[in-house]
Amino acid sequence: MYKIAIIGAGITGSSIARVMSRYKNLEILLIEKEIDVGWGATKANTGIIHPGHEDDPEIYPLRAELCVKGNRIWHEWSEELDIPVRWPGELMIAKDEEELDTLKKYRDIGKRNGVPELRIIGKEELRELEAMVNKEAEFALWAPTAGVIAPWEAVIALVENAVDNGVKSHLNTEVEDISVEDGKVSSVVTEKGEIEVDIVINAAGLFADEISKMIGVEDFEITPRKGQYFLFDEEVKKKPSKIIHPTPTAKTKGVYAVQTVEGNLMLGPTAEDLDKGCKDERSTTEEGLEIIWEHSKELLQDLPGKERVSKTFAGLRPEPPEGRYRIESIDDVFGFVNVAGIRSPGLTAAPAIAHRVRDILIEDLSIDLIKEGEWKAEREGIARLSDHKDMRKQKMIEKNSDYGRVVCMCKEVTKAEVLEAVDRIKKIGGKVTLDNVKFRTLALFGFCQGSYCRARIAEILSEELDVPMWDLEVRGEGTEYGIGDVKALQSSEEER
Repeated sequence: MYKIAIIGAGITGSSIARVMSRYKNLEILLIEKEIDVGWGATKANTGIIHPGHEDDPEIYPLRAELCVKGNRIWHEWSEELDIPVRWPGELMIAKDEEELDTLKKYRDIGKRNGVPELRIIGKEELRELEAMVNKEAEFALWAPTAGVIAPWEAVIALVENAVDNGVKSHLNTEVEDISVEDGKVSSVVTEKGEIEVDIVINAAGLFADEISKMIGVEDFEITPRKGQYFLFDEEVKKKPSKIIHPTPTAKTKGVYAVQTVEGNLMLGPTAEDLDKGCKDERSTTEEGLEIIWEHSKELLQDLPGKERVSKTFAGLRPEPPEGRYRIESIDDVFGFVNVAGIRSPGLTAAPAIAHRVRDILIEDLSIDLIKEGEWKAEREGIARLSDHKDMRKQKMIEKNSDYGRVVCMCKEVTKAEVLEAVDRIKKIGGKVTLDNVKFRTLALFGFCQGSYCRARIAEILSEELDVPMWDLEVRGEGTEYGIGDVKALQSSEEER
């Protein structure tokens, strides 16, 4: 029996946890410093499942291989785990003959990588595929295998399935050190105590370089690269049916125009390299958002007005030296496996990365993995009233009257869904907050950004958790919902 600690519960770590849960001679611990899963780089990104035609196999062989494999695996995983996903295809557009030469380069790269059905199309077919594309676009590289997924929903599904299969999650638990004895990993030291382990898998995203330094590996550093976004109200009528982006540069794939799985138009990201000490810096800037807006005009005609923007946000992604993934066992310390520098297309590649880590355990660490006979492949998401037509809605309400109490008008989220989210958070060992209910139900995601539903959801959580409403947290310690004199609104006369 081998005890394995996976550090980091983002899309990479959670994918590894699911794959490893398949083997009965592994005891898996998933350790995450945040109070919920997927709150690092995974939480705020474009959510695209890339087809695999942008990574030159001669320069980035690992990225190229894992992206194409991951794209294929996501078809299987999204069905098994009930993860919302769309497969609209992707258009890389070109405005002139010079950019057409770039399209041909990426077409040839895609063919070498084994991406199916890639082809260059002209102006007429381009407009048949996507009416919203900018009128100046003359050509496009059409990649029909590209998809769109909600990254946080994918992580939640993966972790719920992994926990169902015996993985133990340790959330709100920061790793402070890794102990090594006689050249082997012996334990993980956390703020909550020391845990003896045989193997450590470092999937810590933006902080993977810092985890590596704990065992003396200091030959790489992660640069936080910020991406800012616009997200529009889903009621905006004009939005692209396909994923649209320009020809990439050496630094970035460029600004994308994409319709999310929830039906919102999203524009972004920027690509801003920050100082290495800015791994929690997620502010938006007027300058960054203006860059997105101007680039988006080159992609789309008839952009919606900014008054239809429901929110702007920023996410960080880990950029390794030379853009290269570090997926390897460390010779000097037996039992330590780096899964570091997982930059784009990391979301796409995550399932394939997980299988590669499994192979490292077999080939490099000589572990004979034994499959679990009763492993559960499937997981069901929260049943949403908004997904059904009137007759089905009526049956759901008859069965559970809490489906008849809508608490979020924008997304038609009900009390029943909020309560189920609470149960699921507890099941994976999480701390219930307004934000992790938000990411499981989509309440607070609408155009009003919670101005209607936040108090109603807080009331439900207060009653369910038996805590005063003002002690509820929005996203963790220090973000209490009520402060100061607001508490007097629901306190007794004696408490006042």
